[in-house]
Amino acid sequence: MSVPSNLPVWQELHAHHAAIADLHLRDLFAADPARFARFSRHFGDLLVDFSKHRITDETLRLLTELAYQAQVPEWTARLFSGEMINHTERRAVLHVALRNRGNRSIFVNGEDVMPEVNAVLEHMRKFADQIRRGKWRGHTGKRIRDVVNIGIGGSDLGPKMVCEALEPYGDPTLRMHFVSNVDGAHISHVLADCDPESTLFIIASKTFTTQETMTNAHTARAWLVRELGDEAAVARHFVAVSTNAEGVRKFGIDTANMFEFWDWVGGRYSLWSAIGLPIMVYLGMEHFIELLEGAHAMDEHFRSAPLQDNLPVILALLGVWYIDFFGASSQVTLVYDDYLRSLPDYLQQLDMESNGKSIDREGQAVSVKTGPILWGGLGNNGQHAFYQLLHQGTHLVPADFLAPAHSPNPVGDHHPILLANCLAQAEALMVGKTEAQARAELEKQGLSGEALEKLLPYKIFPGNRPSTSLFYRRMTPQVLGALLALYEHKVFVQGVIWNINSFDQWGVELGKQLANAILPELKGERPADGHDASTQGLIEFCRAAQ
Repeated sequence: MSVPSNLPVWQELHAHHAAIADLHLRDLFAADPARFARFSRHFGDLLVDFSKHRITDETLRLLTELAYQAQVPEWTARLFSGEMINHTERRAVLHVALRNRGNRSIFVNGEDVMPEVNAVLEHMRKFADQIRRGKWRGHTGKRIRDVVNIGIGGSDLGPKMVCEALEPYGDPTLRMHFVSNVDGAHISHVLADCDPESTLFIIASKTFTTQETMTNAHTARAWLVRELGDEAAVARHFVAVSTNAEGVRKFGIDTANMFEFWDWVGGRYSLWSAIGLPIMVYLGMEHFIELLEGAHAMDEHFRSAPLQDNLPVILALLGVWYIDFFGASSQVTLVYDDYLRSLPDYLQQLDMESNGKSIDREGQAVSVKTGPILWGGLGNNGQHAFYQLLHQGTHLVPADFLAPAHSPNPVGDHHPILLANCLAQAEALMVGKTEAQARAELEKQGLSGEALEKLLPYKIFPGNRPSTSLFYRRMTPQVLGALLALYEHKVFVQGVIWNINSFDQWGVELGKQLANAILPELKGERPADGHDASTQGLIEFCRAAQ
């Protein structure tokens, strides 16, 4: 396969789209009382309801055929077998090996990676246990109370999101902090809230050269040495997640406290690896394993379930349906669970860094639309901000609603009110409000004649806005693991269908290269030249303002 639009079923989908594009969801529900049962699936404690999508049985049949013609099963087998499917970087893609709880052999270049995976996991366990039991002490003998993870991108977004999402399972004696922004305000605010005698820093950088991470790391190191007055303190307050043993040693970290991972672990897929060290420190080994088990269960479902019942495949196909046939350019994640407040940020990187591509696997320009602009936030807050656009704007924005049936904080009527709002918004986006309904509502309020007619257009909601509801009984490590693996595999399937490599990220390189050239010019170490007039003028402004 090379060009997805050349697949026979692609043309069938175009014809089908033209035939059903004007169907309204409220009519589809009215005509079919069993629609929810047919277009929803259970996975453990997770319910995925996709009945509020502009699809029929024929739509799902054609989309499933698209997955077959795009060779999704074959690519899935290649992923799990350790083939070098990241062809531009000549790497396997094996985040699934990190949560391979069945411990089946997985080979890369003829070598089973599972012994190394298990060895690193055991190394993480021993260290986390020392912190949690108070056996690891700081330089002055105090117990660790603050843990500061310094990383960026996948070395920050995943661990931060998981620690927040599973806070009820965390060690209440530990405070977790995550520093990513190179803006000095970020590290300054965190350090101001920490006691140097009881703070542990985890430096997460595969190369130990990432500019933002190492700038923050050196600032934290200087703060610690200044406050404790001893260079030797670094070894008791810093550990590293890296592959650069020499760089770690030069920093002052004992390489016995360096946790390794491999080039077949992409950054945005790395929370399952040693990058998840802050997760294990906070949650403990038992809950970290439960997180891995939830993801492994979804991996096995993805590998084995028929495509028409395969949750990652279904969600991927629905995304392709809206992007390539309805012309929807964005998708929104609406979280009705405060513990998942960082999930939209995490999913932004997962999706847009993976499928924000315009060149296919053959090196040719793509002929179809690829990854969506993904955005979102806490749904209840969004109702008072951006939901106006979702309901009455000119953009079609498919939505994911996420919510727990039970809250770990059952305070008064808070949770029923939260759930009522979530359910109401999904329903409102789907059914809308007709002209007749709006007219009756205004007449009931006492309006009539010209006043009613002038206000009437503003009261109409078109509806027919699609959404997926992902509800779970309660947030647990297993549920979160399954949910994250669901989204990972969804992104992979879409990349297969669009014939792009979802696992490289060359688009992040150019800005880094230019920043390295501009930095000495901003600092006055060399003249600023060779730039466009705008960049030149901005450099001169910044230098003059210093």
